[in-house]
Amino acid sequence: MITNPTRQRALHGLKPARPTPRVANSVEHQAILAWRLTPRDKWIIRMLHEHRVLTATQITACAFPSFRSGRQRLRELFQWSVLDRFQPAIVLGTAPMHYVLGPAGAAVLAGEYGLDVKDLGYRRDRTMSISHHQRLAHTVGINEWFTALVARAHQYPAEALRVWWSETRCARHFGDLVRPDAYGRWRTASGETEFFLEFDLGTETVARVARKLHGYAHLAIATAITTPVLVWLPTGRREATVRRQLHRIWRDLDQPHLIPVATAAADHLNPATSHPSPAEPIWAPLAATGGDARYPLHDLADVWNLPAPSTVNDPAASVTPKGVLPPPMPMPPPRQPRRVSR
Repeated sequence: MITNPTRQRALHGLKPARPTPRVANSVEHQAILAWRLTPRDKWIIRMLHEHRVLTATQITACAFPSFRSGRQRLRELFQWSVLDRFQPAIVLGTAPMHYVLGPAGAAVLAGEYGLDVKDLGYRRDRTMSISHHQRLAHTVGINEWFTALVARAHQYPAEALRVWWSETRCARHFGDLVRPDAYGRWRTASGETEFFLEFDLGTETVARVARKLHGYAHLAIATAITTPVLVWLPTGRREATVRRQLHRIWRDLDQPHLIPVATAAADHLNPATSHPSPAEPIWAPLAATGGDARYPLHDLADVWNLPAPSTVNDPAASVTPKGVLPPPMPMPPPRQPRRVSR
């Protein structure tokens, strides 16, 4: 949950999986999937290819009317080898099932774009290796941050997450200068706000988090584009410490006005609300004066007096090389009538 993210140190290997019968990924099976898979299923496939791993809770909050219906469909997709899954063992409680792209799902995705599976860079062993990765909690935390925005948008039709780039895609486009944890665009009735996200779980030193501003300064100068940097912290105490260090570095930049920065902490959210999300009025601009005013995500552009993001410079419209698919739409397709099994 976004208000209480799982830390990497709380993960202790994997829980033993129960044997579950699965369909082999054959040519005949691919033909059957052609009519079995819905637009929502294909959206899940694209999202897992982009973001590597999503929990059952995250997927169902974004794309299903209830956790029960989502769990049932995810189980079917797993049995059809469209998805793979694992369940980390944690110190207290039970972790949700974690889903990654399966071999049949990779074949479907490659076929849609006229590619071979190898052109996607997909390998099942490499895909499943994230279950042991030391940054699993960090990746899941970033994805929880964005799926909370998608879930909120279901409650407010005027709002939408229009762009969500993964850490891998950001590294491919900006890695020479800076490596954001994600890039996003949040749209409301009052306009659209773009941002880079730095997601902190308290595992890096404060100085290292703050020094990332130098990379963003180089990027802003190189591109002549002002893109806000949002720094998300686990606690208000950590936020206060990081803000002091950020401000010291920010004020010494050659052109600090090109780097709007805002911070927020998970414990500023109210877990009692039905859909706590980063869109709430919890953001404190770094250069703000006159108190501890906090603003909702969609108001930050007005606080900094930033122009609307340009469609000409929209990273979502960037040309991608062969084998690198365009980013998926973060919002799932409209729900369609349930298909009757034959």
